[in-house]
Parts: sequence; C-alpha cells; structure tokens
Amino acid sequence: MSQHWAQIGERGSLLGMQLLVWIQRHLGRWPFQLVLWPVMLWYFLSHGTARRASCDYWRRLEPALASRPLRLYWRSFAHFMSFGNTLMDKVAGWSAPVADERLCGDGVARFAQALESGQGGLVLVAHHGNLDIANAMAERHPQLDLLVLMHTRNAGKFNLLLEQVTGRPRPQILEVTEITPATAQMLDERIAAGGFVVIAADRPPVNGGRQRELDFLGAPATFPEGPFWLAALLRCPLYTLSCVRVGERFRIRFAAFDDTRQLPRKAREQWLAEAMQRYADILAGWVREQPLQWYNFFPFWLAEKHESDKHPH
Repeated sequence: MSQHWAQIGERGSLLGMQLLVWIQRHLGRWPFQLVLWPVMLWYFLSHGTARRASCDYWRRLEPALASRPLRLYWRSFAHFMSFGNTLMDKVAGWSAPVADERLCGDGVARFAQALESGQGGLVLVAHHGNLDIANAMAERHPQLDLLVLMHTRNAGKFNLLLEQVTGRPRPQILEVTEITPATAQMLDERIAAGGFVVIAADRPPVNGGRQRELDFLGAPATFPEGPFWLAALLRCPLYTLSCVRVGERFRIRFAAFDDTRQLPRKAREQWLAEAMQRYADILAGWVREQPLQWYNFFPFWLAEKHESDKHPH
C-alpha cells in the first residue's frame, strides 16, 4: 500500500540540522554546499519513496528522461539539493528580515493593498518554492492577524529547529486535523475582522477527507476539496500566494483568485469543480517555470500511487 505523505517522517537528527545551520552562518555558502552535498546524497539513496516520486515527477515534465536513466537520476538529485537549500533559506528567512533588494515581483505591494481594504481572506498556497520567505510581507504589517492552517506533526524536528536557531516567533499555526465547526466560526470571525488564513491546497487530506481528481501536468492527481469548501463556507475573498528563488532574489506573487461572498449555495458544487481545476492549472504553470522548487516527495499522481501499491518495498 502506498504511503500517505503525512506518514513519511523526517530524516536526520536535530543535531545534524543545527550543524548545517551553523556552517551556513559562520563559514558561508560554499562550505555549506560542500557539506550539504553528501547529506542530500545520503537522503537521496536511503529514501526510496521520495526518490521514486521525484523521478516520476521529472518523467512527467520531461518524457525524454524515461530513456536516459543517468540524466534522470542526476536531475532528481538536483531536485533534492534544491530542497536542502530551501530548508536553509527558511531558517535565514526567519532569522532576520529579508532585505528589500532581495525581493522581486508585485506580491508585497498587492498584499498591502488587500490588507488596506479592511477585508480579510483565505490564501491558497502550495509546496512549491519557499513560503517562509513571504514572511517579509507580514513583517511590514505588525497589526496583521495571520493564521496558518498546517499539518505539522511530521515536521517536528524542523519546526523545533526554527524555534531554537531563530529565536523569533512564527505566525500562529493551527493543526489542520483539528478543524471543527467551532474552528470554522473562529476563522469566519477573524476574516471578517480583516485577518488572513493561509491553507495549503495541493496535498490530499491527512484524515481521509474529501478529495478530487484533477488534471495536473497532463495526468490525473488528487487534490483536497477542503480549502475550497472552506472558502465557500466562509464566503470571503480568495487569494493565491507563491514565493520562488530566482538567483539570489525571491519572487513573491500574491493575486486575487476568486470571491465567494456572493456565491449561491446551489452553485457551490459547480464552482468548486471549476475553481479547483483552475488552481491546479495555475500551480502547473508555476511548477513549469521553476521545476526544481516542487517539494512534494511522495506518490502524487494516481498512476504513481497505484504502482507504489504494487511494489510497496
């Protein structure tokens, strides 16, 4: 049976993570890269689920790689290296404010405009790029009420690392498996008061909740319905947010996606189907632009999941 993404635990020790952070901070980027290379090679070789998922992803992006296994594995290893570098970017992003000159795109300005409107909203994000860098937006607005809905139980070591090495608080986080009617009412009150709720819209639900098959990068994949049903229930503006590394800079995108305040109840099902596919198409465009920054290292497409069921080991 294929493993749910939430059951795939962290690899490596907290001490090892702390050592990598120390090297990056005190010795610089190149010594850090030299140490990161064998660490990620070990992870690449030892974590078969992630490696196979990465290779499947690259075969979908570049079908010619299917007949070139060495090039495929090299591309996959570069994918792992990108992930390792992103973890360190996350630490750097929470350790100190990101300098203005390192930010590009109109996302920061667009977010300020949305905040000034006085109406909060639901923000859809994905595991692509580095959303912790987007913390730069929140730092510019100390009065911002920001709540992140997140599954954190399989990332305990890294969350602990962020707390220990940065000494700075992260946004308020709510474990997504604990959403109740009372929680939904709380979210509605926060958004009505101008707050923003961030939720990932690219991973199947942890508790086996509702999901839908969508076309993603040319093949069927499962996406969670929860974020979109929540948007319909909360009747609020809906936004998309992404942040990717481009050289030494970070491009932040923040854009209006939809608005459910006038959505009739009888039209919810039709809207949900259309909105989910539209979001998947937007995400596919981002992924094609920055393919190395796609960080879903588990069987993502339906065919890949079925193949994993046949070969569990």
